[in-house]
Amino acid sequence: MGDLLTRDQILDADDVEFADVSCPEWGGTVRVRGLTGAERDEFELDISRIRGSEVELRLQNARAKLVARSCIDDTGQRLFTDTDVTRLGHKSAKALNRVWGVARRLSGLTAEDVEELVQDFDGATAGEPDSVSPLPSAAP
Repeated sequence: MGDLLTRDQILDADDVEFADVSCPEWGGTVRVRGLTGAERDEFELDISRIRGSEVELRLQNARAKLVARSCIDDTGQRLFTDTDVTRLGHKSAKALNRVWGVARRLSGLTAEDVEELVQDFDGATAGEPDSVSPLPSAAP
């Protein structure tokens, strides 16, 4: 095993990956980056609602919500604001799904993560089995 990392090495590490994704539907290439830990927490809170002891997943526009958080310009700044999500959700499903898949991969988001999200709310339950949908999957 190698040397143990120091606090400063961890905090100074440039560890958020990005990838350029071809989107012919939009006429070019989009730069997509993985979410930070805080951004992933925000995304997970945005797609869930806690009602008492139940956690309900709200997957309406989930792809657009993640894409809006993940698309960046060449300086690393977000292309879209949270207010752009509805308009972004009306763009090509094929293009959104392609970018969504890359954003999920770079952020380490899996369908299992959603199950974990539901279970992590201190004993919260999902309610009826069909009230919790799995995280939408990207095309293979």
